[in-house]
Amino acid sequence: MPEDTVEACHLAALRILQYRFNSEGELRRKLRAKKFGRDVIDATIEKLRAERWLDDERFAGAFVRTQALKKVGRNRIRRALEAAGVDAGLAASAVAEHVDEEREREALASVAARRARQLVRRHGEEYLRTAEGRNKLTIYLLNQGYDAGLIAQALKEIQVADRQPDS
Repeated sequence: MPEDTVEACHLAALRILQYRFNSEGELRRKLRAKKFGRDVIDATIEKLRAERWLDDERFAGAFVRTQALKKVGRNRIRRALEAAGVDAGLAASAVAEHVDEEREREALASVAARRARQLVRRHGEEYLRTAEGRNKLTIYLLNQGYDAGLIAQALKEIQVADRQPDS
């Protein structure tokens, strides 16, 4: 394996990493797309790990914190990490470590209320009282990565708030 090829791959990897953290899996895919060989990519990955440019644990932590601020649920965050090439165990532990349950509940309540308002505007006041309306809201929240148990609690709270008479 020629040294200039490894150096070219290393420079390409650094250009990729200067924009944002990447998981090892993402970086491998991007370097493969640039037509570098497997041995060259492996050597580059090892060099980047030694230089601390590449660390899946650090990537996972930063990714989880960013996604949690965007009000994305833990299941969707975990799936996105796994899709980015992060080990499933590492993804699960990063989510468990960096997602606060209380903040997730607050985010779910906020997302559910916003989506409920959209559905009411689009379909009318009675829509959320129908099975179709509740199902549509539930499916949306599941796709956002929230746990089914938390969604059920949030929907009950929305229904209780909906039934209270205006003072």
